[in-house]
Amino acid sequence: MSPKVDTPAELHDTVCRDMQLWLERAVIGLNLCPFAKSVHVKGQIRWVVSTARDARALREDLQRELLALAAADPEKTDTTLLMAPGCLADFLDFNDFLGEADALLEKLDLQGTLQIASFHPLFQFAGTTPDDITNFSNRAPYPTLHLLREASIDRAVEAFPEAEAIYERNMQCLRELGLAGWQALGVCGNVKDDLP
Repeated sequence: MSPKVDTPAELHDTVCRDMQLWLERAVIGLNLCPFAKSVHVKGQIRWVVSTARDARALREDLQRELLALAAADPEKTDTTLLMAPGCLADFLDFNDFLGEADALLEKLDLQGTLQIASFHPLFQFAGTTPDDITNFSNRAPYPTLHLLREASIDRAVEAFPEAEAIYERNMQCLRELGLAGWQALGVCGNVKDDLP
């Protein structure tokens, strides 16, 4: 008997479900990003599951999504989560890809209009160990490129004047939560978790 392989539709549903759970329990639930709740509640997040198996295919998906977000009505689509469950499972490979992503942003003349944030199941800040709880602020169930509008970021920062303190507050929140607390959320980030 061969192992069950998800169809593209099943994979899409699984990835989106996992990511929404992560968004609701970790990002919004722990208030790691005070700007996330509003766009989630308003349904302004575009959820895109890439079928890419390599960096070249993911770059093509990224280009399409950057152009789509730039052209979209911000009231309907304010931000995009581009999830890549089938490639860049190695964090160092993913980290290297971010340079390509920034170069693509520049090539498309979208710097200053859009920016790209990143999340990965094995995210690790320089100088930390893999199980350091502070790494979990940037961990998501799948390699993910978060495409954001600069104008939305500017508005959010105006509404949250201490935006520069978010990083430190997140680190403190995660230290207080601890690894067991994070694992109890049931969202992702266990260093032993496997990508699909």
